[in-house]
Amino acid sequence: MPKQVDHDERRREIGDAVCRVMASRGLDAVSLRHVAAEAGVSMGRVQHYFATKDEMLLFAFQQISSRVADRIGAVHSPDPRTFLRDLLLELLPLSPAARAEAPVLAAFLAQAVVEPRLAEPLREGAPQMVAFIAHLITQVRPGGDAERDAMALLAFVDGLMMQMLIGQVDEVSAKALVDHQLARLLTSG
Repeated sequence: MPKQVDHDERRREIGDAVCRVMASRGLDAVSLRHVAAEAGVSMGRVQHYFATKDEMLLFAFQQISSRVADRIGAVHSPDPRTFLRDLLLELLPLSPAARAEAPVLAAFLAQAVVEPRLAEPLREGAPQMVAFIAHLITQVRPGGDAERDAMALLAFVDGLMMQMLIGQVDEVSAKALVDHQLARLLTSG
């Protein structure tokens, strides 16, 4: 009986290899040859699943975005203040999974500036995240412009992630900065 091939799993394995190449060598190092070597498959196998480099990058971006969404979705707390803090911290490279994903996400964010197909999912997903964070802010501190505050918090965390990646801010300082920002935001309007 012939061996059954799980094509979705093969695509995910190649997507993982794309992310590993990006994390270790940067976006410019992503090529069919490097990805095939990282995945332990032939270049023909990679081309079988992805016709172009852009298609491969878009798939890897969707794959890592899904993982981040799963991590964020696992954050829960009955206390909205704790929930908000934990959610923001989950967006930073603090856990092993987030540390592995953050350089890849940063490379994709930089590429999204010039690649509309990468920017589109980011723009589409942003309003839901802003609305959710605004809802948490309102539960802790009614009044004020919770949507504006949510957008500011997300921008703050994005910048903090970049500063952590380049070694400008360590983990302890990052947590303290999040706590400082939340204290200011949640006690003012």
